Amino acid sequence: MRLKHVSVAFGQQLFKAFGDESRVRILHLLWRNQEMCISDLEQVLDFTQTKTSRQLLYLKNAGLVNFRRLDNWMFYSIQGEGTELVQQLLGYMERDAQLVRDQQIYQTLWSNRELAAYKLQNRRWTGTPTEQ
Repeated sequence: MRLKHVSVAFGQQLFKAFGDESRVRILHLLWRNQEMCISDLEQVLDFTQTKTSRQLLYLKNAGLVNFRRLDNWMFYSIQGEGTELVQQLLGYMERDAQLVRDQQIYQTLWSNRELAAYKLQNRRWTGTPTEQ
């Protein structure tokens, strides 16, 4: 969807969201990874659960983030009428050192998760215990 007009109220919410480094970091991770659960955001950003939840609630109320529930897990993603504008703004910031570091931490976290899943799967198939 191509955004043609932005109301002052929506513009105000959008720029307030981008006025906080924590929210920009969250938006950038969601943009780069399409969808993330709150525990991954906490680990990558080194935020408390309370701070992460509060920032996600702010972004949700601003109409920038949506979530889906899968059992006990909440997965957040960028959605809403301003998605294209948010993506453009984040694209301009993509080379920021902090944002690059956040993405690298997430990639390491994801790689370790894949390695653990691979080891678990191989242990099931071979019936042998994995290395500790």
